[in-house]
Amino acid sequence: MRFLSLPLLLLSAVAVFITGDGAGAATLGLDLHHRFSPTVRHWFDSRGGGGGASSWPENGTAEYYAALAAHDRALHGRALSSSPPDLTFSEGNVTIRITSLSFLHYAMVTVGTPGATFLVALDTGSDLFWLPCDCYGCASSSSLNSMPDFQVSLYSPNASVTSQAVPCNSNFCEQQKTGCSGVTGSCPYKVVYVSNDTSSSGIFVEDVMYFRTEDTQSEIVEAQIIFGCGQDQTGAFQEHAAPNGLLGLGMEKVSVPSILSSAGFTSNSFSMCFGHDDIGRISFGDKGSLDQDETPFNVDQLHPKYNISIIGMLVGNAAIDADFSVLVDTGTSFTYFTEPIYSQLSKAFHEQVQDKQYTTDSKIPFEYCYIMSSGTSNVPTVTLTTSSGSPFPVNYPIIAFPVQANELAYCFAVAKGDKLNIIGQNFLTGLQVVFDRERMILGWKKVMMSKIQALFPQLHGTHRLLILVLPGLISTGLRPKRRRGTITKSP
Repeated sequence: MRFLSLPLLLLSAVAVFITGDGAGAATLGLDLHHRFSPTVRHWFDSRGGGGGASSWPENGTAEYYAALAAHDRALHGRALSSSPPDLTFSEGNVTIRITSLSFLHYAMVTVGTPGATFLVALDTGSDLFWLPCDCYGCASSSSLNSMPDFQVSLYSPNASVTSQAVPCNSNFCEQQKTGCSGVTGSCPYKVVYVSNDTSSSGIFVEDVMYFRTEDTQSEIVEAQIIFGCGQDQTGAFQEHAAPNGLLGLGMEKVSVPSILSSAGFTSNSFSMCFGHDDIGRISFGDKGSLDQDETPFNVDQLHPKYNISIIGMLVGNAAIDADFSVLVDTGTSFTYFTEPIYSQLSKAFHEQVQDKQYTTDSKIPFEYCYIMSSGTSNVPTVTLTTSSGSPFPVNYPIIAFPVQANELAYCFAVAKGDKLNIIGQNFLTGLQVVFDRERMILGWKKVMMSKIQALFPQLHGTHRLLILVLPGLISTGLRPKRRRGTITKSP
């Protein structure tokens, strides 16, 4: 329709001069008229506008507002078209939650020339991307007894023609405050995690990392990334957590999302989906959708993290007033709340469960567990109210497991935290979560993820074996710890 070709606001060509007292000064004024106003209609008809203004929608009608909305979408589309396309890893956007590897989500990434591929854990609670490299203390395939088909890949700077060490006297190394000195030495790093005295240490290197545009062209993008050549891993990294590397997605400049956005490859935002079938997706540059719920980040400028504020909790029919900050951390398997939040939430859940309570194995960190009824168990719903007033729905507040033939048990999957409140992966299941670092907001929206079979074509060769959901030790995930003089997962 013709009226869509007009600008939303039209400036009339009427100039009004007002002379000031004795000064001869004049003020130029321009009248502003709405595009569908009577003045603009008369102007359009007087100039022989094709079809006349009679075809324009009447003010206040449904057609009138539809026309304005269509114009807004056109403008927004033109603005978005100038933004760089979203990116994902060159091996595809699929992420996989692997039970036997600490219940974390993993993705395939390719680094170096020629490219070497690694299965890395995805962690919004830390910043550094590191790979096992020139190891003297890394996980071995033999330590992963529950995954006999899994082989640990090692990154070697000498095997990549595009790899280069980051020297001590570089600006980057000085910013990390590692205590490194000298011209020829390599810049060291050490990341310390709370869980099980877990750490990674080594040197910084720079190399090419491969991504793919998520548009119709699907072009390969080569980005120079600084990451850790992880020579020594301890604790959970020696056993079952991130044996092939960890990709930090945090807010600091050293993280991969920060490097991509600062280099102009993507917008400063990314999203992750967490499907109920252990399959997810990741997209760099994605800012979400207009219909998503949002809340601002509660950021400590010295140690910026993806913290949000919670002002209330709803468990079934029990409303609980609250006022606390919580870290949204994909590197933690389950959810942790400190006292008194933990007791308030878990007791409200317990009081509404009708099933018989079940005493669990000591390896399971959950206090409130039950035998599932032969019929349908009535599990209370859980919703967190964020500081914006938007509800954060917990689609899967429980985990279920067999206890004997034809009998299941389930637990309220929240554990008692020591110092930090953490929303882990289990509270993110069924959501697309947007980490928008330009607007400094967390966005979320319920999504239906594709089934495993539909995603098989996006996986390559033997990587399909990694989809198997194998029984394994329940891990408390990777939780942050601050330590002076190191690159840390600080709260």
